[in-house]
Order: sequence, then structure tokens, then C-alpha cells
Amino acid sequence: MRAGEELPPLEIEITRTLIVAGAVASRDYQDVHHDAEAARQKGSPDIFMNILTTNGLVGRYITDHFGPGAILRKVAIRLGAPNYPGDTMVLTGRIEETDGETATVRVLGANGIGRHVTGTVTFTVPTVSREAGT
Repeated sequence: MRAGEELPPLEIEITRTLIVAGAVASRDYQDVHHDAEAARQKGSPDIFMNILTTNGLVGRYITDHFGPGAILRKVAIRLGAPNYPGDTMVLTGRIEETDGETATVRVLGANGIGRHVTGTVTFTVPTVSREAGT
């Protein structure tokens, strides 16, 4: 891990199932995350992903790259353009700084209409995990 290192992109297909399952798993029962008609009545063209699902996908992006031994210490994200069914979100990242076993990655997730998520993730990858190849 070194500052300036770019992480490979991760493409995530945004499906109705992903949106609804993420909302249910995070106990976010707001109708705009599962009921298309209710979402339209509230001014949205369709259901859209909740922030907790996005947060989980950002965490997955980090652990997919750095391995299951990576311990997320801080996830600070901000949402922008909604993730609607039928779109693809592409997560990209760049290591901003490192300090021993700890690093901070700036993450960007973009979809067809713009930036869905921006933020940083600070995590630790214990030396034991890196040496074991995980």
C-alpha cells in the first residue's frame, strides 16, 4: 500500500433486487426503496438505493481489494445522483495516505447520471493478514 496507488474499478449492476434487498437488510422500509409507484408520487422516476446499501458496497470495494483481513475504521461518504434500477455504478479509488498498517482511500462511485457517492475509507490491514496472503 502506498499513497497515490489507484485501485481497479468495480462495476456493480444496479438491479431492483439489489435496491430492495439492501433496504430490507438494513431495515430501511421507506417506500421509495421498494415501491415504484410511491417513489413516482414523491417525485422520483423509480425506486432508488438507500445510503446504507451504498455504504456496504463501498466497504465491499475496499475488502475486495485489500482482503478479508482489512478492518474498516471509518467510512465517511456523501450521496449525490441516485442509483436507479438498470444503471451501473462504477467504484474507483485512490490511496490518499498510509501510516504503517493503516491507509485512507478516496472513493468515487459514478453512474449514468453522475456521481452517486464520494468519500473516504480509513482501514487497517494487519501485517499478519498481508503476510498470510489475505
